[in-house]
Amino acid sequence: MKTLLGALTSATLLLATTTTFAASTVDLTVKGLIVPSACTPSLSSGGVIDHGKISAKDLNPDNPTMIGLHTLTMAVVCEGQTLIALQSEDNRKGSSISNGDYGLGLINGTEKLGHYHIRVINPIADGVAVQSIASINGQDNWFLEKFWDPNFYISVADMSDPTQPVPVQELLLDLEVDTTINRTDRLDLSNEVQIDGSATLTVMYL
Repeated sequence: MKTLLGALTSATLLLATTTTFAASTVDLTVKGLIVPSACTPSLSSGGVIDHGKISAKDLNPDNPTMIGLHTLTMAVVCEGQTLIALQSEDNRKGSSISNGDYGLGLINGTEKLGHYHIRVINPIADGVAVQSIASINGQDNWFLEKFWDPNFYISVADMSDPTQPVPVQELLLDLEVDTTINRTDRLDLSNEVQIDGSATLTVMYL
């Protein structure tokens, strides 16, 4: 009887000790920062580039065909001096024929129609010429860059220092959009095909 009681007492003590040292809680943290001013972006021509109708016979069968270079003006107007970046998302991800560019959609679900790339030129911040810079994460490691790849964060910096974004109230920049169609021997063009590029450009607060 004493042996059994001793065993039970030891087991009880062991359980109590285990319970004392086991973690029974975990913390959830919700963080963020509310900025005092908001920024509104806009694009000229309603953000639409229309290449019109293109004859399949005018496209190269064995090489990609560049079908046009267009320029849109992007404006970002803030209520006050604000540190921002612009982030892009390719809404036709997986359909580009070139890594690092934006897709134009698929034919029959598998054939990649082509691609377009975006280049940032002539950035002006509050009336002063600046230079475009990019970052992979939008937080650090900024570098001089004109090509705006999908998911890149684009901001602007003083002409003397490309490593740090500068706050802006009114930002103007031109976006050169260069569109290319895939070689036609890889495409089914027996029916009309819609050129279907789409990207979302978002103001991010740094």
